[in-house]
Amino acid sequence: MKLLIIKIETSHEVEDALSVYSQDVLHALGTETRKRSDFEHAGWEHDSTIVNLDEIKDLPEDMQFFAYFDEEADANELVQKYHNKLAELKGYGLAIGSDKITTSYIQDQDWNTAWQKFYHVIDFSRYLAIVPEWEDYQPAFKDQQLIKLDPGLAFGTGNHKTTQLAMMGLERAMTTPKSVIDVGTGSGILAIAAALLGAKSVEATDISDEAVTAAGENISLNNLTNIKVEKASLLQGVSGKFDIIVANILAEILLDLIPQMDEHLNEGGQIIFSGIDYLQLDKIKDALDQYGFRITLTMSQDRWVGLIIERK
Repeated sequence: MKLLIIKIETSHEVEDALSVYSQDVLHALGTETRKRSDFEHAGWEHDSTIVNLDEIKDLPEDMQFFAYFDEEADANELVQKYHNKLAELKGYGLAIGSDKITTSYIQDQDWNTAWQKFYHVIDFSRYLAIVPEWEDYQPAFKDQQLIKLDPGLAFGTGNHKTTQLAMMGLERAMTTPKSVIDVGTGSGILAIAAALLGAKSVEATDISDEAVTAAGENISLNNLTNIKVEKASLLQGVSGKFDIIVANILAEILLDLIPQMDEHLNEGGQIIFSGIDYLQLDKIKDALDQYGFRITLTMSQDRWVGLIIERK
């Protein structure tokens, strides 16, 4: 069996947006990036490392983005979809680089173990660490909770700034045991984080069958029994109300979620948004205001914004 590789010569500014689009919309089997800055910074991170950029083969001008698909996928259709997405991101004011897209195929027989070298422990905070299942990690604090993940081929590993902003929001909001729904759960990482932080119950939804499966497997890996995973388009068809709604999704999808939130939020409840490029923040603010919500806390890292939201 082979894998189809879509390779895009682009800009680091669209890394997270392309990753989320590949996983949540195109259902890629996996994504990978190769950035010029990774090589330039290597010497700063390890004193004994000397990096000669002239000796590195095929050094990216800025960033190379790789997405992996089943060999039966329509390569031409995927290329066109990526061109369209890059044009959309350019319209938001993001740099997209050369926009050169190429395709190739590789054997996937070694994929299941080869990618593991790219994923390591993320010592996220005093109370949370993200630990790939094959890593042996001993926390410095006995009560630090470990989110065990099998990142597999996609759906979220905790490396994205957007995921980490959402986790920061959960730590801030989980002051007492609360009910939580994680919308667009992907790997299940935010649902797992909420459970480990003390949520009394957690529901997780995703429109992707692959994500629902991946989330279920990661939840089992953490031996958690208070998380329910179901397939749903945002909150459509979901019953019940929650103390916390968390969603780490691109801004254009959050705009579709906002009209659904009031029906599913308990009195005094909070909403956590992440995945917002700062250029899209005004659109999110306007939509929240229109539907009776206000922002109580803004978090940011680089160009990404996370929000904690309440009713007016």
